[in-house]
Amino acid sequence: MSRHDLPTRLVHPPQDRDPRTGASSIPIYQTSTYHQADPEHLSRYDYARSDNPTREALEQAVADLEGGTRGFAFASGMAAISSVLMIFQAGDHLVVGEDIYGGTYRVLTTLFKRWGLTVSFADGTDLERLAAAITPATKAIFVETPSNPTLKITDLAAVAALARRHGLLAITDNTFMTPLLQRPLELGFDLVVHSATKFIGGHSDLIAGLAVVKDPELGRRLRQVQNGFGAILGPQDSWLTLRGLKTLGARLEQQQRGADIVARWLLERLEVQTVYYPGLAAHPGHEIHRRQAAGAGAVLSFELANKGLALQLLKQVRLPLVAVSLGGVESILSYPATMSHASMPAGERAARGITDSLVRLSVGLESPADLIADLEQALATPTDPT
Repeated sequence: MSRHDLPTRLVHPPQDRDPRTGASSIPIYQTSTYHQADPEHLSRYDYARSDNPTREALEQAVADLEGGTRGFAFASGMAAISSVLMIFQAGDHLVVGEDIYGGTYRVLTTLFKRWGLTVSFADGTDLERLAAAITPATKAIFVETPSNPTLKITDLAAVAALARRHGLLAITDNTFMTPLLQRPLELGFDLVVHSATKFIGGHSDLIAGLAVVKDPELGRRLRQVQNGFGAILGPQDSWLTLRGLKTLGARLEQQQRGADIVARWLLERLEVQTVYYPGLAAHPGHEIHRRQAAGAGAVLSFELANKGLALQLLKQVRLPLVAVSLGGVESILSYPATMSHASMPAGERAARGITDSLVRLSVGLESPADLIADLEQALATPTDPT
């Protein structure tokens, strides 16, 4: 792993230029196969599902940033998560933090349930509840912090220690923080996943997923899944993700600053009942987050007085996209009840505090003053019932 600081490593990953030509950008190897000079002894590159130099450069970059031994690039964040779940087998049991991305909940409770993987959901912020959910069949603990969408904070070092005591893998989704702000492998975790569609890609123009492992043997198992299942990231999107990494530091610094300003403005609004943002001193788990992360990130959620006001805001804003996803250069407002967590039954959403008046905001690179002015006018402008 490089000894340079993280901002430098974003710009200068292990492969920061083309070894053949010296080009400042790794070429896009747009190929499906490779000529073999000796058909009895194939070279490392034989078929692009298995290996592609552009994808390889990205995988090395994210492994370096997370402090892992091996990285993997997949066709989406859910392809990364699903591929990780394939290292388990029918009859295995997972303990999963209850406050997770809706797509993760969906795949666990549908596809992998039919496949024979069993799951117990528990409050990831409560170590005793996580421990109580462990059974003799449990193989891993999977948590998300800050969680999506209410930004609950899980003590990563404590969960990693719990997993070690029981001989379990510790897995986390690090999408909201990125390796720039939080490095779970350094806190004892075994495996980290990302939706690189979000902050790492950063421009709302690609779909990608990443995973990084700490242990080489675990890397061998995940490599077997990646190659066999084949949900790999293509060379074009690998190149775009590499490009996004180079500006992650500059983008996230400005986005965090804007998120903090907007969160504190929302606290003063009478229409807003609750603001969820780890940068606020009153946020549950604030001190734990400060201990394990280098910043609060650029995603916040807030509870409005009622559903009607939430829908008014979403319909009247002009600057943010009202859309699925987050982490782009433009601010993105999302409505978890019908977007990120639509696949979760209404009762399950309610139990997790995901109400019809909850809105999630990913703050982009706009002027915070302009963003606040837009939110203010949207809150003040009733939706035309016609």
